[in-house]
Amino acid sequence: MCGIVGAVSARNIVPLLVQGLQRLEYRGYDSCGIAVHAQSLAGQPGTGLVRARSTARVAELLAQVAHDDLQGATGIAHTRWATHGAPQVHNAHPHFSHGPGAASDDATRPGRVALVHNGIIENHEALRAQLQARGYVFASQTDTEVIAHLVDSLYDGDLFAAVRAATQQLRGAFAIAVMHRDEPHRVVGARAGSPLVLGVGAEGAEHFLASDAMALAGVTDQIVYLEEGDLVDLQLGRYWITSADGQPLAPQQRPVRTVQAHSGAAELGPYRHYMQKEIFEQPRAIADTLEGVQGIVPELFDGADTAAWRVFQEIDSVLILACGTSYYSGLTAKYWLEGIAGIPTQVEVASEYRYRTSVPNPRTLVVTISQSGETADTLAALRHAKSLGMRHTLTVCNVATSAMVRECALAYVTRAGVEIGVASTKAFTTQLAGLFLLTLALAQAKGRLPEEDEARHLQALRHLPVALQAVLALEPQVISWAEDFARKENALFLGRGLHYPIALEGALKLKEISYIHAEAYPAGELKHGPLALVTEQMPVVTVAPNDALLEKLKSNLQEVRARGGVLYVLADADTHIDGGEGLHVIRMPEHYGVLSPLLHVVPLQLLAYHTACARGTDVDKPRNLAKSVTVE
Repeated sequence: MCGIVGAVSARNIVPLLVQGLQRLEYRGYDSCGIAVHAQSLAGQPGTGLVRARSTARVAELLAQVAHDDLQGATGIAHTRWATHGAPQVHNAHPHFSHGPGAASDDATRPGRVALVHNGIIENHEALRAQLQARGYVFASQTDTEVIAHLVDSLYDGDLFAAVRAATQQLRGAFAIAVMHRDEPHRVVGARAGSPLVLGVGAEGAEHFLASDAMALAGVTDQIVYLEEGDLVDLQLGRYWITSADGQPLAPQQRPVRTVQAHSGAAELGPYRHYMQKEIFEQPRAIADTLEGVQGIVPELFDGADTAAWRVFQEIDSVLILACGTSYYSGLTAKYWLEGIAGIPTQVEVASEYRYRTSVPNPRTLVVTISQSGETADTLAALRHAKSLGMRHTLTVCNVATSAMVRECALAYVTRAGVEIGVASTKAFTTQLAGLFLLTLALAQAKGRLPEEDEARHLQALRHLPVALQAVLALEPQVISWAEDFARKENALFLGRGLHYPIALEGALKLKEISYIHAEAYPAGELKHGPLALVTEQMPVVTVAPNDALLEKLKSNLQEVRARGGVLYVLADADTHIDGGEGLHVIRMPEHYGVLSPLLHVVPLQLLAYHTACARGTDVDKPRNLAKSVTVE
């Protein structure tokens, strides 16, 4: 997951910027870089913006900085993890703009604008075309370079005004920090969908920006959490924050908090629990997971020594091995893989697969799913599959250095970041994003992904962070449901088609952290047994997207109402399901087609969280459970 550190000071800030990157190394990255304004440090020659970038570790970047004698009192730094292709220096941050007609990858030429960025810019292709028409030359494949050139094109002597104007043209999720050659003691930041914090230095003499307060541990414990749409202007000895429309915000609107940040754990910030924080980090996590995905190419899944395109040509089926929440992401992927890619798919609980007699197929792609990459049952199942002669292996995992990644030939490393809450949230949705990309890549390899479908699916993926933000805004309505659920001891969850696994995940979340007994069923199975449990004391949660199974699902709802059951329905806006006595409805902001599981699961996460809060359980550390199951 990408990390940002920035600073405006009167001293050489380079050691603190590098230290901040080191504190963010736990996130994983494939490149890093730093840029400083050399003129910002008294006595430095007038060389302006200079930088160092590396595809090695931060330690190697530090050695490069020392060799180049890079110094400055104003600077920005970044760690980046690309999602496809070989990491290359020209894709690393900070990105420069030298103005129209100049290549921005000139290693020796000082820059005019320097910028670092977390997130995804959805309309970067249109902006790139406009800027190219104006003479800007692009040196990378990133959407980040678009922002640097855009700020340069809008600059008229005021960096803050240029950044504000640029952000008004951006669609998507971003956190940025920007410097300009002509303003040696200034850094401007902005956030929309990706986190960014302000650090206030001792006696207000120096100020910092970071994507996580952890990056500033040991530097300052005075932190301001920027909110959606905020812009922040850091200058020597002062700062101010405005809303997206440029209106200054009073200090009480963005208070300075004392935060004891430690490099060993993420900070809660304004949240009550890590689980709540991680639920609200999902737009950023999805944006990070999809960062750099310009098109559907097999290279997204390349391993250290294996080319994905060759494997994809050879396989004729998929076997998914996973446990718990990861298993439910695999069940969802089965609908995609068979419905979009046309590939027969089997999903197995990893702890069961290795102990039964199965029929191996050497042309099967074995896909393991794990947050930590160290899940003992899944590792054992992977090794069992390989022992049966199934050598084509791929993992979707959140830890690049894990055993799962090392032992699979191919990998897609998600970028959910550290997830401290035991009940997985952002790890689940980022797994779904990675599995959907795998579906599209396999469909393309089999000649089943027309160009117009690829473009449509990519656009939907890029819009996910924005769509998730809209779903998170439903939290007050979910809290109202949770007040009812907190008084119950049992619950049923229903779904049809690819939303049945989402019902399973919703039930799991509720039981994990609230200790309410919950079960999930395909809605069509209701009359085959579970209906016997339905009373007014048994709330029934139903996922009701406007898809081909909607009318069938409405019939199932009537079965519940006819028996006195109380329904809680997550409905798309155009499903024509109206609330009333015994029927509570929350309307989703938009229908999202095959990707709707990523949106519908979020209210279910919030329901479990707020129900647990109301019951007073230990949300982040539920009884008897551990975060990473590394024993069988």
